Amino acid sequence: MSRVQRALISVYDKSGIEDLAKGLAALGVEFISTGGTAKQLRAAGLKVLDISEITGFPEMLDGRVKTLHPMIHGGLLYKRESEEHRSQAAIHGIVAIDLVVVNLYPFEQTIAQPGITLEEAIEQIDIGGPSMLRSAAKNWESVSVVCDPLDYADLLREVQENHGHTKKETRLRLAGKVFATTSRYDAAICGYLEGL
Repeated sequence: MSRVQRALISVYDKSGIEDLAKGLAALGVEFISTGGTAKQLRAAGLKVLDISEITGFPEMLDGRVKTLHPMIHGGLLYKRESEEHRSQAAIHGIVAIDLVVVNLYPFEQTIAQPGITLEEAIEQIDIGGPSMLRSAAKNWESVSVVCDPLDYADLLREVQENHGHTKKETRLRLAGKVFATTSRYDAAICGYLEGL
């Protein structure tokens, strides 16, 4: 089992996120978050570190760049069982991120609206979200990753029942769901651009 001590939460669809975060906070989980998600979690009374406090860089370029940083992806990708990885993480001040809760900009819903311009569609192509999801899913042996609000309740129940831990089979199943989700997302973008 893998213990959840620090969670990175950055969601477009914020349904159910407060209940999940409050349940995790009751177990002592720390939160890192971005923009509107951080604002909502704070409004719900939760303590949150801004992503910029971890990276040392502000969110920039109209929010296009905020999570694409070694302090984030290092925290997701380093192998916890590797002494060399742990040493490199310590040297560079990289802290482990044990849970990623991310859902993506609504590209398909955007392009389905009449009159949407190419520029508007392009701005709904999520870059940081899929990157974080894929990093977490690649390192599923150590990191739990959730991309669908429908999985929040089951994840929280498992963490509560297992004293802050997630099961290997759960992490593997959720990682598979990530790659299915990002694959469909990329296919939608590809289909849109090829159809122009």
